[in-house]
Amino acid sequence: MVRIIAGNAGHRTHGGFNWIFGYATVVGALASASFAQERDPMLFYDANGLKVRGHLQFGLNAVVEDNLFWDLAAATAPTSGFDPDTEWLEGYIKPGLSFEQQLDTGAVFYGKLSAVSSYSWGTDAFDTGDTGATTLEEAYLAIRGDLGGGLSYDLSLGPREWTLGTGMLIANGATSGFERGALKLGPRKAWEMAAIGRLSFGNVTGTAFYLDPNELPSTDGNNELAGLDIRFDDPAGGYLGATFVNVLNSGSPYPQAAPGGIGAPTVTPGAREGTNTLGLYGKTNPFAGALENWEFTGEVAYQWNDRIDLEAWAGRVTAGHTFANAAWSPTFTLGYQTFSGDDPNTAKLERFDPLYYQGSPSAWATGSKSASTFINSNVNALSLALRVQPTKKDTLTLRYSHIRANELNSPVQFGQATRVDINGNVVSGVTDAHLADDLFLEYSRIINRNTFLTAGVSVSFPGAGIDNVVGGDADPWTGGFINVVVNF
Repeated sequence: MVRIIAGNAGHRTHGGFNWIFGYATVVGALASASFAQERDPMLFYDANGLKVRGHLQFGLNAVVEDNLFWDLAAATAPTSGFDPDTEWLEGYIKPGLSFEQQLDTGAVFYGKLSAVSSYSWGTDAFDTGDTGATTLEEAYLAIRGDLGGGLSYDLSLGPREWTLGTGMLIANGATSGFERGALKLGPRKAWEMAAIGRLSFGNVTGTAFYLDPNELPSTDGNNELAGLDIRFDDPAGGYLGATFVNVLNSGSPYPQAAPGGIGAPTVTPGAREGTNTLGLYGKTNPFAGALENWEFTGEVAYQWNDRIDLEAWAGRVTAGHTFANAAWSPTFTLGYQTFSGDDPNTAKLERFDPLYYQGSPSAWATGSKSASTFINSNVNALSLALRVQPTKKDTLTLRYSHIRANELNSPVQFGQATRVDINGNVVSGVTDAHLADDLFLEYSRIINRNTFLTAGVSVSFPGAGIDNVVGGDADPWTGGFINVVVNF
């Protein structure tokens, strides 16, 4: 039943529910800089051109949710027995070992091996609990070096973490939650197989790649991707890049709205295979004068698949300003992102496939709570974020998102919530564009170089689109969490 309400696990969870893990990566870099003079206890060996380093990360997260998914289950699956109020505890441990060997040629041979063991105690948001798994995470070998004339290369083969561009399309290579546990912590990030070749000249880097995502056994779509990326990084701080991705193989289906929006959506198995995506992304350099402390980013993507007559698009713009001379250094960010949905009045399929996006609120999530209901397809969101730092170790962030559907009577998730309306017609999607308004307040604390605490409370106020599905005024969906992540 949960997948009826909340989306297809094989698609949605690639992009979502790795908020805490992503945050720990960011603050870990900041903390490492702050404690740079301390000896690294995880450096096991450093002699004769060989470095061997240990890695250990573990986390524990307590979560409580009330009126999950605005209790859509009561309207769309009343016999399911789904309980919209729950709390659970989840944890994981990720040990690893990496090495670097300096070769006589000047090249560096390197690699990493790691695994993840995770578990959830109690019933999580997707009605799964008391379950977990141990899986391989990274297991790659690589070599990098110079070719002369300003050219350098970096080649790797094997399971590894890898993000492309801003994380709009290629970021989250593995799925957590469900039978693997640790839904919100989302400790898995590595692709099941990755072949990556990079060639750099000055500030320009070209990358060719092949990727096989680490999907849930229960919803494995046998996806394989390949593509190219070219990126220019300005030493002043900005960048400009372009990405092309082709889906070589896939059993994953696409939904398409019924003609006129009346009737159940058509679901075509294997429709993703052959889908092409071309994306452009960029960020401005630091400005001087009147625009000092401003930052602007932009991303656009065009998607097509001639085999199934697919043509879709997506994009985002953001503007951020840091009040550098004010107390607590507040940073204000305004953003708008949109992902096309399928127009029920055309024969063409216009639903954007978000592939394997980074689904944290600071990256490509559409809303905070809503991000666990809607994938980045047939939605748009206006978002505001205010971040303040009372101390170097404490950060408070308030996020607001106004979320709407792009197409009415068209799948917003994956065709779920298909239902019979009051006139006896089978319909899908929503009849009003306003989906929700999300508020999320997060507190983060760097306890020490390796230990990070995060706590948050959030609420999602349903819009008219959700109210119409429920058949009345739906109640808000609220929740909170507190966790500790340790990263060596």
